[in-house]
Amino acid sequence: MQFYLPPTSPFLEILHADDALVIANKQSGLLSVPGRGEDKKDCLLSRIQTEFPSALTVHRLDMQTSGLMIFALDKKNQTALSRLFESRQIIKEYCAWISGSPNEDEGSIDLPIIVDWPNRPLQKVDFEDGKPSLTHWRVIKREKEKTLLSLSPHTGRSHQLRVHLQEIGHPILGDPLYGTIKSRSMASRLLLHANFLQFTHPVSNEPFSINSSIPF
Repeated sequence: MQFYLPPTSPFLEILHADDALVIANKQSGLLSVPGRGEDKKDCLLSRIQTEFPSALTVHRLDMQTSGLMIFALDKKNQTALSRLFESRQIIKEYCAWISGSPNEDEGSIDLPIIVDWPNRPLQKVDFEDGKPSLTHWRVIKREKEKTLLSLSPHTGRSHQLRVHLQEIGHPILGDPLYGTIKSRSMASRLLLHANFLQFTHPVSNEPFSINSSIPF
């Protein structure tokens, strides 16, 4: 990361808060948690903590990805929510504009992923050492030279959606790491947004779901 210029407006967008957790909408270009160095302390977690000082991280989104993030308000709920993520009991849905148009209306991408050590933070498909990675996708809308997809990752590997879509020849528009020259030029930001979460609330034990409007 060479130059970090986090968005300043809106400073913080809280979509839900209760005694156990807070859910906020992260903007593209904002770190989820602090990076290395004083210049990278501004992040969604630090902004959340201006209103909820006890907030703790449960999961992360890539800096360029926007959308829903959950924060726990104490250690007990952080542990409970982290276990839901680890056991894949949280349903996550994303939307993304991709380059081109898939032949089918829906499908799955089952390709193992591992970090590309010489080129970190890049990830890559590796059939020998990669970790199992599964993404389900569905077409929402087709337009000239691009398609809007709904994406449901079954696993949560780093950069999973970006790597999987690149690998099938349909990189996400605006992706500076995995896109082609053409797909990068088709958007000013990574057009990937975490728009839906569903899980069992750690205190009420009732089903809970939340949506975030697609910003592109």
